[in-house]
Amino acid sequence: MQVDVLISKLSDRLKKSLPGSVAHEPMRATSIGELRPDFTHKLPPKPGAVLILLYKENGDLRFPLTQRAEYVGTHSGQISLPGGKAEKGETAVQTALREANEEIGVDPLDVEVLGTLSDFFVMPSNFTVTPVVGFYRGQSRFKPDPLEVAKILNGSIKELIKNDAIQVKEILAAGMFKMNAPHFMIDGQVVWGATAMMLNELRLILREIHQEK
Repeated sequence: MQVDVLISKLSDRLKKSLPGSVAHEPMRATSIGELRPDFTHKLPPKPGAVLILLYKENGDLRFPLTQRAEYVGTHSGQISLPGGKAEKGETAVQTALREANEEIGVDPLDVEVLGTLSDFFVMPSNFTVTPVVGFYRGQSRFKPDPLEVAKILNGSIKELIKNDAIQVKEILAAGMFKMNAPHFMIDGQVVWGATAMMLNELRLILREIHQEK
């Protein structure tokens, strides 16, 4: 399917009912053993947004992920979609575009917003995140913010929608919690947790589009 046709079909599909938990739950990691993380929160979740930014490269449709810099915090070193906490008065789209500009140098004027996926509650950090899907029409490649981003990974939609794209392995979360983690291998890295759950919703939608006659 030609990229422009796929982008048009995806934009139309995002206006309809979304898979939501049907896509999220198969990618949820499960604890092994007695030591389990405590995700109890006293405050309501904070709003945030991430950007799934599709772009053409060598005939393939791709998307960037960021590997966070090492620091003292919940998401140190993790692989995630560009995004973050909403500022006061921002919409989800505004948050996603601003954060992508700050983290990987994307000019918001070069992004065609296609729609949003289902809101997702990230338990460890107590955020309700809206995944925004966009198509990048800019010419320049991405530039990581040296303070926030250690590396930019390049994901492939062709690889993401394969039948065998989902794998499972045991991981050590936060350096102490053993978990069985469904994941995607993207640019040589294990991508699991909230990022994988959100990507799986896009994956199911794209597989649905590809199966249309």
